[in-house]
Amino acid sequence: MFSKPTNNNANRQSAPQPVPQQRRGDNGISLSNGPAPGARAPAAPARMTSMLGADLVFEGVIHGDGELMIDGALKGDVHITRLVVGEHAHIEGNVRCTAVEVRGRVVGNIEAQSVKLYETAFVEGDITHGQLSIDVGAYFQGRCQQFRPEAPAAPVAAQPAPQPALHQPAAAPAAYGQAAAETPAAAQVIDFDQGHRG
Repeated sequence: MFSKPTNNNANRQSAPQPVPQQRRGDNGISLSNGPAPGARAPAAPARMTSMLGADLVFEGVIHGDGELMIDGALKGDVHITRLVVGEHAHIEGNVRCTAVEVRGRVVGNIEAQSVKLYETAFVEGDITHGQLSIDVGAYFQGRCQQFRPEAPAAPVAAQPAPQPALHQPAAAPAAYGQAAAETPAAAQVIDFDQGHRG
């Protein structure tokens, strides 16, 4: 009437997981053997994008290392890794990020490596950027300036080695009583015994 399952593994329980063994070191502190060789390291938790909803109004500075999507209103500066400004968002303040995508309204300066203004964007302020993309229909009033790539240090110009003095032929001996300043330096002869012979 009842049939047995043909798979013998269905009735078996899963094999117990090995428990890391602990041992004591010379100083009495417990040491763990750690994960077994070949075991995968635990995956880093995925970062989620933070969001400021369309029904929220925030006043203050937002800073961090993550991603932020704003659909509401913000009065203050934003310093974050990646920012997405939604179509209905309104930001009054300066934005400093690695990457910025603007679909809504920003009144303030933007500084980012990568800036993208979509056709619904409205930006009043200066943009300092590494890369800038502006779709047809986007409104932008301000100045844009690209980051200056750091110029490699100019090599120090090698100064020419001093030239050895050329051997100048000695001038004829100065006439007796001739001023020393009139003779070349190599041929200056000063006679201190002038007129003292006795």
